[in-house]
Amino acid sequence: MLPPPIQRLCKPNIQSFFILCALIWLAYANGLQAANGGFFQSLLSSVLGVVGAVFANLSGAGGGVVFIPVFAELGLTESQSVATSFAIQSFGMTAGAITWSLYYWREHRLNPKWQSFIYIVVITGGASAAGLWIEQLWSLGVPQSLGHSFSWFSILLGLSLLAQIYLLKAKISIHNQLKPLDVVALIVIGLVGGVITAWLSVGVGELLVLFLIFRGFCVTLAISCAVVVTAITVWSAAPIHLNSSSDAVWEIVMYAGPAAIIGGIVAKTIATYIHTKTLKTVLGLWILIMGLIG
Repeated sequence: MLPPPIQRLCKPNIQSFFILCALIWLAYANGLQAANGGFFQSLLSSVLGVVGAVFANLSGAGGGVVFIPVFAELGLTESQSVATSFAIQSFGMTAGAITWSLYYWREHRLNPKWQSFIYIVVITGGASAAGLWIEQLWSLGVPQSLGHSFSWFSILLGLSLLAQIYLLKAKISIHNQLKPLDVVALIVIGLVGGVITAWLSVGVGELLVLFLIFRGFCVTLAISCAVVVTAITVWSAAPIHLNSSSDAVWEIVMYAGPAAIIGGIVAKTIATYIHTKTLKTVLGLWILIMGLIG
């Protein structure tokens, strides 16, 4: 008998349909590449899509932190790397957002711990989309030190989260409802995160998930909100990165994108079967690693 998580994925539902379509496309596309002698490159792109989407949807942060370093090693320019990352995430983060949203609706919409889900998503997602377009319309440009600054910021946040788990003895109060200051903080996080995401294709999800965890909201809620907000942010950039004149490298996207659908759906199943403390540890280490490799 198959394990319960596998049984859930095999049930006839929208997620299993997406996975089936992605597998059919990957088998067809990789088969063509194998016939033309380019199987290794297409397989690498497919694996990259799955891995990036799993970690992105498991942590709430965008997949750019996985994609950008790899694209740099492949010789892509900065604009190509960002555009390609956005294009891949339009598959993976969307699949993850649909999966997490259905999880909320089916199992937690009446759960008091999840009553702020829609408010968090709407407030932060709207602010993040606005922040991304402010950066585009005002042509703010990427500061030369942004990459290093964001790396150090991620390192400090990751260490802080790990310290909260293992060093701080005081109990952190549990919050279910948004307070006025929380709403203000979410707007600021959305605006700032949207600008950073426009630069790096990652940022708003990381900031949001850490804020919600530090405020004492449910960890799984924090991840689900971050995934949905990241998907909103990615799609708000569709006119920029998904048009015919985009710098995205579609030879990579056509393999990594469908593979990311699989990773985005599987990640929720993984997250819901991990203990809260373990999940917080994974998040802290993941964010720390993002800073170290940034």
